[in-house]
Amino acid sequence: MKAIRIREPGGPEVLELVDVETPSPRAGEVRIRVVAAAVNRADLLQRLGAYPAPKDAPQDIPGLEVAGVVDALGEGVSSPAVGTRVYAIVGGGGYAEYVTVHARALAPIPEGLGDVEAAAVPEAFVTAYDAMVLQGGLEAGEDVLIHAVGSGVGTAATQIAVAIGARPIGTARTADKLERAKELGLAHGIHVQNAQFADAVRAATGGQGAAVIVDLVGGSYGPENLRAAAHCGRIVVVGLVAGRSMELDLGLLLQKRLLLKGTVLRARPLEERIAAHQVLARNLGPLFTANKLRPVVDRVLPLAEAAEAHRAMAESESFGKLVLTTG
Repeated sequence: MKAIRIREPGGPEVLELVDVETPSPRAGEVRIRVVAAAVNRADLLQRLGAYPAPKDAPQDIPGLEVAGVVDALGEGVSSPAVGTRVYAIVGGGGYAEYVTVHARALAPIPEGLGDVEAAAVPEAFVTAYDAMVLQGGLEAGEDVLIHAVGSGVGTAATQIAVAIGARPIGTARTADKLERAKELGLAHGIHVQNAQFADAVRAATGGQGAAVIVDLVGGSYGPENLRAAAHCGRIVVVGLVAGRSMELDLGLLLQKRLLLKGTVLRARPLEERIAAHQVLARNLGPLFTANKLRPVVDRVLPLAEAAEAHRAMAESESFGKLVLTTG
């Protein structure tokens, strides 16, 4: 099969299209014929050698989320049937024509979603729902601050917040992304400069601050998060684009009784990954069917142009997801 291999740690140029052996499903697994695979920040880190794949995933083939068709069953598997359209979060190996995954660690693609759209769903929407609702406890009527609102997870979080009756406030470093996010239901956009946004958040919330903050940036955004959070606010750190270190005012953390949590999806054990796909099927799938959620796809590229997709993501050019197709 064709796959994108990381030749060695480095820039986008180290991604190369090669022929590799087609994987066979082991006991309890299915094989998916991949139609489309979305690009994620974790893929860029893996390419740089900074975020290795889990031990049970291909180490040199990136790709965390795929959409396609079940084409082979491993021993002991009777469902889903061959021919079923599915999407999944995988530990790695998604930039390929075929990938294997545990039979329970996937979900059926909702009616009305094409393969390209479906590929843009699993990681972005499960991450957003998990961080904002399951970890952050966001409820109807609350304000939620979503950093990097134009990203795949950001656009997903905005729509989910609207769907559950919360009020999304978003940050971005370009005004055009904020305008586009308003089409998804963003209530208030903040154009961030020099990592300053807390005063604008408090102004937008009548001085209260955000009940939940979904931080996809990290680094210098940390201190401002404490200032922007409401009393008893919940801050969930998902990404570290701006760095993994920050100064933390513990006095403010205590005074405001804040909850600061970190979360990661890729490295979770199998049973937790299965649970994540149950969220995808039960909690999110019906919202896609009802057209209350829709993935945002910025650009579609052939698998052979994975390097260009990585370059575009590194430059933060995209609004929503970048998707690679195998056909």
